[in-house]
Amino acid sequence: MNITGKALFKSFFVNLFLSIFKVVIGFFGKSSALIADGVHSFSDLSTDAVALFGAKYALKPADKEHPFGHGRVEYLTCLIIGLVVLLLGLEIIGTSFQGKFIIPARIVIWMSLLTIIMKFLLSTYLLKVGRKYNNAILIASGKESSADVISSLFVLLSSILMQFSNQYPILKYSNRIATIIVGILVVKTGFDIIKDNMSSIIGEQVSDVDVDEMLAILQNEETVDTVDQFAVIKNGPYFQITGEISMNEKLSLKEVHEVVEQLEEKLKVFDERARYINIHVNPSKN
Repeated sequence: MNITGKALFKSFFVNLFLSIFKVVIGFFGKSSALIADGVHSFSDLSTDAVALFGAKYALKPADKEHPFGHGRVEYLTCLIIGLVVLLLGLEIIGTSFQGKFIIPARIVIWMSLLTIIMKFLLSTYLLKVGRKYNNAILIASGKESSADVISSLFVLLSSILMQFSNQYPILKYSNRIATIIVGILVVKTGFDIIKDNMSSIIGEQVSDVDVDEMLAILQNEETVDTVDQFAVIKNGPYFQITGEISMNEKLSLKEVHEVVEQLEEKLKVFDERARYINIHVNPSKN
């Protein structure tokens, strides 16, 4: 199993544990905010399943119908994750106005603390691995887990405030307000995931590598007169590179072919994510 799959499996089992316990403790502890937070974690389970499928399919090699591989499935997967999360947030907000004002049991406070710790560690891990390997799916899952940390903080705060609602009646609204805030945070997370991946699915220039250094590999080749065009496009877990160079028209076809092969190999050595490279050669009289 690759790095992405291992990370997503860890995320799946953490979310499975938290979602079950948050819903059960929220139900018996009479906390609608914790139940909403648990439902959010259940959404993480479904998105983890989608992410596992997308991560595996994105690594599928090129075929006749897809000459540049299936890397952009990664962004489509993230769009599905974002849409599910956004709709879930709207559902949480819609149901937050239902039910009675009940003081939650203190076990809800301890469950919220446990959730904050576990989700913080999980989100930190997913974001670290996702950024290291330039994996949009892990980054999306990490952002979703980060939102869960913030929502759990509001659940914790509301559960503490509700303990004093008999002395201060206005505090009885804290649980309902926390539920609404959780829903808003979930909606924002879903929207951000969709926004971040819309540009990538169309075709976006990479920003996390030094494109100038890659360009210099072409420019430093003595037989290359000029680099007329160069682009490094994100394509899921790897890059698609296109370029145009001008070379002396008196060079033989064999010489030109050898130079292009050497340049492609140097680009792949520079960054192993450079997988699909297409360099076009224009004639130059220099």
